[in-house]
Amino acid sequence: MSRCTLTLGTLSAVIAGLGACAGAHAAGFQLLEQNASGLGNAYAGSAANPENASIIYYNPAGMTYLPGFNISAGVNLIKPSFKFSDNGDSRNPSVPGLPGTGLGGARPTGGEGGDAGNLGVVPNLYASWQLNEQWYLGLGVGAPFGLMTEYDDDWVGQYHSNKFEIKTINVNPSIAYKVNDQFSMGFGLNWQHIDANYKKRTVVPLPGLPLASTGDADLNLKGDAWGWNVGFMLQPTEDTRIGLSYRSKITHRAKGDTDITSIYPTGSSVSFDAKTRVTLPDTLVLSATHQLNEKWELLGDVSWTGWSSIPDLKIRNSGTGARDDDLPLNFRDTWRVAIGANYKFAPAWKWKFGLAFDQSPVHHAEDRPTSLPDNDRYWFSTGVQWQATKNTTLDVGYTYLYLRKTDIDTTSGNQLTKGRVAGTYDSSGHIFGLQVSSRF
Repeated sequence: MSRCTLTLGTLSAVIAGLGACAGAHAAGFQLLEQNASGLGNAYAGSAANPENASIIYYNPAGMTYLPGFNISAGVNLIKPSFKFSDNGDSRNPSVPGLPGTGLGGARPTGGEGGDAGNLGVVPNLYASWQLNEQWYLGLGVGAPFGLMTEYDDDWVGQYHSNKFEIKTINVNPSIAYKVNDQFSMGFGLNWQHIDANYKKRTVVPLPGLPLASTGDADLNLKGDAWGWNVGFMLQPTEDTRIGLSYRSKITHRAKGDTDITSIYPTGSSVSFDAKTRVTLPDTLVLSATHQLNEKWELLGDVSWTGWSSIPDLKIRNSGTGARDDDLPLNFRDTWRVAIGANYKFAPAWKWKFGLAFDQSPVHHAEDRPTSLPDNDRYWFSTGVQWQATKNTTLDVGYTYLYLRKTDIDTTSGNQLTKGRVAGTYDSSGHIFGLQVSSRF
């Protein structure tokens, strides 16, 4: 998104350049956009389409279709839009000692927050190397999860969220083995770094008094964790490929601090040590591709994501006067279905298009957080591929994300301290992608 910075810790300079500030995404805050060559197909056939080295992310077994040394790099520019409209039932929290904020709160005086979505940048880099006729090595770097929503100051939901940002970096060394011409398998390890920032208005009790004040809370957390992935590729006929891949859950134990400023007395501040534990979901993808004739290729897949691994977000603060903060989410597991096709309309040119239905992990209006005003998404995608030279291709893709109007009616688990946000979101998204791939 805009206002983003690129940070990647202690990796090499090449990897450090792949920091991402992510905006729109697949449903939830998963980023399917780990290449741009699949964007034009709405990522249909993702685990069975080894066009370039980016197959390392979707199915490491696909490296066995890439002879020699291959490198692929790309970027997706993602522009989401989340516009909230208050239905008149939103309420401020109850702040003892402040007029108009008794039990049940009062009508908020703020606005509707403007557009909470901004431009996001999601880069990727992959390389694969054929060791011999059977063994292949690969390395992938990308950002598989990301989210940022940011509202105008003093909006009606400021006690729920003013800014919520998650950035990840994933480094994925992989190995693949070609059993025979019909079957391959691959395995990868994943080192993942997470960086989260959460800003909101908060109610602060005054010690020893039956009163409270308000302040601005700024939470920053970072952590590292490990996971793994595995994939299989089956080619039952010369024209048909089937891919199956699985990526494990990754449990982050992130640590940082919570800073609260402008509490009573005016201008004072306090800082607490903070920590949280979050398990990012596992995914299972079944894909297929079929070369119908010299011009047409068909693609499709079905994928499952275990979002129920995140029932809530619990922030644990420690220090004198510290209070914990819980954000109930009640995420459900989700399914995604995608179909696509490629049409070779000239010797060096291929037209790509695809459609997808992407289920949201948020199921009810009362569970929908202002930090993630998500709903089921429909992908409408197209793109072109140019074979610039014998060993180099250039892909350009575009996707329009359509979301129905999204209802929200939430207290974020505590109406007394957070108030109520009730209304409707009008949301959509645009994704533009560019990928360059070469073989040596």
